[in-house]
Order: sequence, then C-alpha cells, then structure tokens
Amino acid sequence: MENVFRSSAVLDESSVAQSDLYRKVTIRLITFFCLCYFAAYLDRINIGLAKLQMLDALKFSDTIYGLGAGLFFAGYILFEVPSNLILQRVGARLWIARIMITWGLLSGATMFVTTPMQFYIVRFLLGVAEAGFLSGVLLYLTQWYPDERRARIIALFMVGLPLSSMIGSPISGWIMATFNGTHGLGGWQWLFLLEALPSIALGVAIFACLPNNIESARWLTVEEKKTLRANLDAEPSDNKRHSLAGAFVDFKVWALGLIDLCVLLGLYATSFWLPSILRDTGVKDTYHIGWLMAVPNAIAVLATLYCGSSSDRMGERRWHIVVPFLVAALALVIAASGNQSTLMTVVLFSLINAGAAAAMPVVWSLPSTFLKGPAAAAGIAFACSIANLGGFGSTYFIGWLRDTFHSQSAGLYGFAVCMIVGCLLALSYSPKLVNR
Repeated sequence: MENVFRSSAVLDESSVAQSDLYRKVTIRLITFFCLCYFAAYLDRINIGLAKLQMLDALKFSDTIYGLGAGLFFAGYILFEVPSNLILQRVGARLWIARIMITWGLLSGATMFVTTPMQFYIVRFLLGVAEAGFLSGVLLYLTQWYPDERRARIIALFMVGLPLSSMIGSPISGWIMATFNGTHGLGGWQWLFLLEALPSIALGVAIFACLPNNIESARWLTVEEKKTLRANLDAEPSDNKRHSLAGAFVDFKVWALGLIDLCVLLGLYATSFWLPSILRDTGVKDTYHIGWLMAVPNAIAVLATLYCGSSSDRMGERRWHIVVPFLVAALALVIAASGNQSTLMTVVLFSLINAGAAAAMPVVWSLPSTFLKGPAAAAGIAFACSIANLGGFGSTYFIGWLRDTFHSQSAGLYGFAVCMIVGCLLALSYSPKLVNR
C-alpha cells in the first residue's frame, strides 16, 4: 500500500511539473501569437468600419467594396500553401516576421487608394502578404504541444481574433470620428495608417525573439526540452502517415477546409457587414457602431475559451463543433427573416459570432490527428485556402445583394444552410480518430 501511495505522489509531482512547464511555454509563445493574430485580424477587417466613410469619400458602390474586400482572399488562397511550405523550410521566426511586416505596410498603404483598381490591387496584395500566417502558427504549435492539450492552446491563440474586434472596433470608431479631417486626411485614412503600426512592430519583435523550435529556445533548460520532445514523440502515429501529395486528395483535409469555411462565414458576416446592418437600424455615429460591435466579440471571446477547454477536458471534438454551429445557424435564420431592432441585431449577431468562434479552436485541433510532417504543412494550408475561398465569395455575394435587392437576407439564409452542412461534415469524422 505504501508503494501505491509513493507511486501516486510521484505521478502527482510529475503532473504538476508538466503543467508548470506548459504554462511557461504558453506565456512565452501564445501571448506573442495572440497579439499577432489580434493585429492581423484588425488589419484584415478594419475595412468594415472604414467602409462607412470610405465609400462616400471615394464614390464606391457596395459591389466595388465587396469585390475589393473579397480579393484579399484571392491573394491569400493562391499563396497559402507555398507560404507554409517556405515557412517549414526557412523557419517560423524569419517567415512569420516577414509576413507581419509586409502586411502591416500594405494595410497602411490602403490610405492612399483613390480608384477601384487601386483598391482591388492593395487588397489582393494584402492577402498575398498575410498568406501562411494562420496555417504557419497552427503548424508551429503542433511542434510544441501534444494532441490532448491542443484545443485549449489554439483557443488561447485564436481568442486574438474576437479580441481584435471587441477592443479594436471601439478604437477604430474613435479614430475615424476623432481624426476625420486632421491634416486633410479622412478618418478612414487615419484608421489604416495607425492600425498598421502594431503589425510592423510585432513583426520586428518576432524576428528578435521567436525560437524556431524547442531545441533553439534559450529560455528552456535541457531537461525541459527533453520533456517537451518526449511528449510529442509519445503521441500515437497511426493514421498520420501521408505523402505531401496525399494531403490534397484526403477527404478529411477537404472536410476540414469546408468546416472552417463555415466558421469564416459566421465571423465575416459580423466583421464585414454588421457595421452596415447596424447603420440600417438607425445607428449613424461610427463611434457608437464601434462600441456596439464590441458586444458580439466579447461573447465570442468567452465562447472560444470555454469550448476549447471543454473539448480537451472531455476528449471530444465533433459535438463541440456541431452544437455551436447549430446555434449560429438558428441565429442567422432569425436575423434574415425580417428587419430587426438594434438590440435584437446585436443579440443575434452575438450568437452568430459566438457559434462560429467557439468551434474554431476545436476545428484546428483536428489536423494533428491525421497529418504530420510535410503533409501537415500542406494539408493545414490547403484547408485554410478552401475556407478562404468562401470568404471571397461571401463578401462579394452580400455586396451584390445589397446593391441589387437592397437586402442581405438571402445571403444570411445561405450562410445558415452552410452551417448545417458544416455540422454534417464534422460528424463525418470517426470519433476514434479525433476524440483523444
């Protein structure tokens, strides 16, 4: 009996030591990446608030805006896989730093746009610059954390996305209202200029501080490095052996991309179009719209953290995607069914945003269960490309609907159907494969 207690005590000490070690790694890496994702997403979606002044200043239609916003995804899609393969070759430190600095510069350059063609070009190049960031970070995290810790870690990283809108939207609204006309520049121009600076600064910091792998982390002891490497080496390798080419024809990779497409539809419905929908309900001031935009994203932060933690704790993945998607689908149907008050619009889009965001960390914990090595780099990037193809189509489609029918209801109904399809795709994964 004494031996049993002694063995139990040793296991408890080992568990505490491991938790402390991963907490140390998380503070060093995830804080950094969360800030980067915050800056990245802010530079991607601040176009939604800028639209409120930009379209009138430049005499752009909703169709022009929708195409320009969507062309970001064209550049992203074309360069996503090559970018991730380059990252694997040259290392995360150099490549992620390059991504952040170039997208910061291009986002800032949007302030100089005067014609539709210039708008299209700068948005396309912004997509080219950002390609590989999300998939690269996700790949990088698989080289540090074992499967059973991954959903909650990805949740901590991806919480930067709703945080960027929760905190960034009020700040963006304030910038546009306060600086409009200063030195002859519109508020939307100041928005692009000021919000580009954090991305550039973080890119420099990444180059200076980020280790390429466990072995090159100067802040880890030799023993800590061995522990982290041993935990990764101990993971089951069944069903993970794929060739590079095989990743492109694997149904599981295609399903992953289509499920993430559903996530993006929910997030972009909020980020790109909610400012305009709120204005249609009678809220005219950009500062107040910015604050109202913060509510759906605050709910999304809580939902993301809870769902990622719950999925790891229960060792379950599929239903942690399905249930949030069903909530988002129902809210989309109600939002599309008729004109809503400002309060009801905020409530419904809070549910849409929370449903999409909550599923996100669980979705991106799946690839490591069936891909590794070069196949993981290509497969994760290819899945991101599939998802962002939907981002391109959705932004253009809603813009066209608003110009043609003066309504976005048909697009929201379509998004609800996509959420249901996403549920079916999530359930197509074998529980034995992904629930561990």
